[in-house]
Amino acid sequence: MKNSVLSLLNVSKRFGGKPAVRNLDLQVEPHSITGFLGPNGAGKSTSIRMGLGILTPDSGEVLLFGKPPNYRALDRVGFLPEERGLYRKMSVVAVIVHFARLKGMKAAAAKSRALSLLEQFGLKDAAYKKVRELSKGMAQKVQIISAIAHKPEFVILDEPFSGLDPVNQQNLEDIIRELAASGTTVLFSTHVMEHAERLCDRIVLLSRGRKIFDGSVTQALATIPNSVIIETDTADNPAKIFDNLSNSVSSLPSQSSNSYRWSVDLNKDVDVQDILRSSVANNLALRGFEPAKRHLHEVFVQLVAKDEQIAKGAK
Repeated sequence: MKNSVLSLLNVSKRFGGKPAVRNLDLQVEPHSITGFLGPNGAGKSTSIRMGLGILTPDSGEVLLFGKPPNYRALDRVGFLPEERGLYRKMSVVAVIVHFARLKGMKAAAAKSRALSLLEQFGLKDAAYKKVRELSKGMAQKVQIISAIAHKPEFVILDEPFSGLDPVNQQNLEDIIRELAASGTTVLFSTHVMEHAERLCDRIVLLSRGRKIFDGSVTQALATIPNSVIIETDTADNPAKIFDNLSNSVSSLPSQSSNSYRWSVDLNKDVDVQDILRSSVANNLALRGFEPAKRHLHEVFVQLVAKDEQIAKGAK
């Protein structure tokens, strides 16, 4: 815990009597990329604000670099809030320099860093334009640059991909990887699982203010069953053939009028090859056989749905 960059220890927060965060334990380890995931309203932004000392928890303890959040520690942090805000009448480079100097950088170093980052983000020609002249995507990139210009040890990005087109989303993924490669610790919140799946060393999933998963992407994917997509000549559901191997066989749309596709969810400890052997042993006429790739999106949907079912059952 002492070596963690950020620690939230049994932290809770309510607004108007309604719980926003409930008994949350979160550790962000140095030099890691942690995805802070959950649906809208799950408590991600509230948790981040408590981590930075912007909000005070109703109970629990918050440690930033091993101590309660303070101004000196915040100089070591770069923060991109969910609610964007730039000085629209200032030039782009002046805005970035301003935020960097607030974090302790000298003017000359801040300007040099700002111009370098603007070139890296493809905004060199916009350096002396007013912020109000920028497109939404360009302004978003300026906000990101402002968060990292002072070379922070710890970067927190709250929904950083919102408002970016696919090309700039990819550029931001590259920037996050570069930050991590340079030794920067990164925590970013998102409800878009594809980014987390590609980037994260670890993910923490919230639902209704509670932590419902904490582990690696590999561990997260292991929470949902393996499945196989098979294609057959017959419209008969092959569920009976896989009775002891599968807990679910469901029909899928087929691109051919004379073939049928099925998704076979495997029971725990059942191998894909077991399904193939059973198909052959039962003379199932296979036209296709393909192990399905699991994705974090399915994990997200399944775990959140399960948590919501538990909540309904408790009422």
